[in-house]
Amino acid sequence: MSRIGKKAVPVPKGVTASVDGQKVAVKGPKGELSFVATDNITISMEDGAIAVMPRDESKAARSAWGMSRTMVANLFEGVTKGFERKLEINGVGYRAAVQGSNLQLNLGYSHDVAYPIPTGITITTPKPTEILIVGSNRQQVGQVAAEIREFRKPEPYKGKGIKYAEEKIHRKEGKKK
Repeated sequence: MSRIGKKAVPVPKGVTASVDGQKVAVKGPKGELSFVATDNITISMEDGAIAVMPRDESKAARSAWGMSRTMVANLFEGVTKGFERKLEINGVGYRAAVQGSNLQLNLGYSHDVAYPIPTGITITTPKPTEILIVGSNRQQVGQVAAEIREFRKPEPYKGKGIKYAEEKIHRKEGKKK
């Protein structure tokens, strides 16, 4: 039994939710989001909360149960608070700046990297070495952060590159004479 899946997701104040078969649509102050569950899951609205249950006791249904409940909970968190991801840039001369609808990155290459900011995502640079990614869709925020990090992953010898703020880089010792 899924401990997470058993809990119903309460609908917060100021948010409207609708369940139509396998689709959950949520509308709140930060936008609209929706999620379509697999056929192994039943979703129902009861007493101001959304309940997620497996259709049968198959392994596939039980596997998707907790994940589906978490996806519904993320919809509510996204339209009320939103999600954010913070990236840090380490390296001499490495910096970032937002110019119009692009994120300009100087990462030690012979050219600047221009990353187009997708719709639904807000990118700010509080410092030239920090990137803050904010949005209502958790998957999209994480995907954008991963794509930006991919331009120059942190290397283990000097720690240069783009890393998540909470990430620890395992440092290696250099070559000895």
